[in-house]
Amino acid sequence: MNKAINPATSDAATPVPSHAVVPRAEWLDARKALLARERALTHELDALRAERRALPWVRIDKPYVFEGPGGRRSLADLFGGRSQLVIYHFMLTPGSDHICPGCSFIADHVDAARRHFEQADLSFAAVSRVPLARIEAVKARMGWSFPWVSSQGSDFNFDFGVSFTPEDIATGRAIYNYGTVIRRSQDMFGASVFVKGEDGAVYHTYSTYHRGAELLIGAFNWLDLVPKGRNETTGTMGWVRLHDEY
Repeated sequence: MNKAINPATSDAATPVPSHAVVPRAEWLDARKALLARERALTHELDALRAERRALPWVRIDKPYVFEGPGGRRSLADLFGGRSQLVIYHFMLTPGSDHICPGCSFIADHVDAARRHFEQADLSFAAVSRVPLARIEAVKARMGWSFPWVSSQGSDFNFDFGVSFTPEDIATGRAIYNYGTVIRRSQDMFGASVFVKGEDGAVYHTYSTYHRGAELLIGAFNWLDLVPKGRNETTGTMGWVRLHDEY
């Protein structure tokens, strides 16, 4: 059973920020001015999305192998008969009991979305480098049904910039998000996109990390509509917990 939020300690208890109160006609003028900016940004985002889709591809020749509930699976197997695949790099570190609340926040959105994007030729799988038993335990606790496989023993997480060796961290070679030097964590998070070409080969088309993963958090789009916004009074995503800890 979910724990109740304590209003005395929760970000939910923070006051709504004060605002000017004006006649409807004045509000309508302000709303129309904002609408013009929203429309301009929408068109700019459309152009950015088209540029993202037009990025060149990289052929994947390394034979990555993952462990799933049904046994060993290749990267091509994770497509599940579709031509497109999104991998979510779920941040779980071997030997740690920690479950990343941010990754879990993202994962809470996946199963509902899959009902739709799987009809649009897109498959999904999460990948972590912990043993499969650890993945299955977390998955059962959180009630998720999406495919989630282990990359333990493979280079996959390292090659896609979300896992780092202690040596790379010590020497400043642990580079995340195309330029950020990681000083402590051996595992980070992100999403990578793959496609099967007409030649049957698998290609890498896109990866995003850090705040780029906000694209996957539908709850933020709702919160961004309201006066308190994301309500991050105690730091970025400070109120976010595993959904069974609220």
